[in-house]
Amino acid sequence: MMIDQAAMVRPGEELDKVKLTSYLQTHLADTEWVAANAPLVVEQFQQGFSNLTYMVQVGGREMVLRRPPKGANVVAGHDMEREYRVLTGLAPLYAKIPQPVIFCADLDVLGVPFYLMERVTGVIIRNQPQPPPDLALTPAAMEQLSKAFATNLAAIHALDYTQTSLKTLQRPGNYVERQVQGWLQRYARAKTDEIDAVERVGSWLLDHVPPDSGASLIHNDYKYDNMVLDTQDLARIVAVLDWEMATIGDPLMDLGTSLAYWIEADDPPEFVAVRGGYTLWPGNFNRAQLIQHYALASGRDVDNLVFYYAFGLFKLIVISQQIYVRFQKGYSQDERFGQLMVGIINMGKVAALAIEKNRIDHLG
Repeated sequence: MMIDQAAMVRPGEELDKVKLTSYLQTHLADTEWVAANAPLVVEQFQQGFSNLTYMVQVGGREMVLRRPPKGANVVAGHDMEREYRVLTGLAPLYAKIPQPVIFCADLDVLGVPFYLMERVTGVIIRNQPQPPPDLALTPAAMEQLSKAFATNLAAIHALDYTQTSLKTLQRPGNYVERQVQGWLQRYARAKTDEIDAVERVGSWLLDHVPPDSGASLIHNDYKYDNMVLDTQDLARIVAVLDWEMATIGDPLMDLGTSLAYWIEADDPPEFVAVRGGYTLWPGNFNRAQLIQHYALASGRDVDNLVFYYAFGLFKLIVISQQIYVRFQKGYSQDERFGQLMVGIINMGKVAALAIEKNRIDHLG
């Protein structure tokens, strides 16, 4: 089963176990693992490209620690306090999250802000060409998971955030316009190469900003490998992870990001080769089916999603570019990051193709 297992911490990304132990003993003194006087075990989850994620275990209690990567802009895209506040605000409203435990702003502990949450165990499916043989994701199960994926996204967008602390995430009006301008600025700051297709997509987005379609809580990175599934029923979502980019905004922008992760067999071959994976598994929805089911579950108008799909791809381009430039500057030795430019180029081509054809499917 694809249950995330932590492993040895990568070189250069170690935590100070002495200081962390002291901090936890002081601030979580009423927990049974402190009383057990067991040694602190720290391992690292190897997946993911953004914030660093660790397993922290003492005795029988397992928690997950999140901290920013080296060289990251902690105030902007890696704000641990904000992410912790989102989970805290969600806790009474939405059950499918890891429960937050504690936030630490004391830089004397690990040198950066961090927080801990309870670990949620279950299956996380990863982006690979075929399901592992021990994973019972038959075509029928994959279809049910696709439906659950779309239904759960609509459920998140229907949450009444106005009666919780989450309402402080909302800024007045023009969400889509602000997002386009903000991500264009981020790309300019992280840019390393001249990529014509990416430049054309950015210009087109700026010239074709639609009015906001509404406001809801949005996850902003909603995809299969940010979900934990029930080991006994793989179509049941136990938890949604990685709320670092969650905010109050246009739900169609959220859907566009999910569509940007959704690869189809008839996408351009070079795009499929680099990005292809679980959305190609037998039984999975294609993008049109995903949109249709989301529309049924949400009641929203989804007639023209080219802008949102192109923006979703552009946002992934920028995130990849930000990671790539940190690798170039030597902040990370993770060799995966050095390969990101190929994906950036191909995402730019597909976004430009979607704009040119004015459609989000049959792009190959």
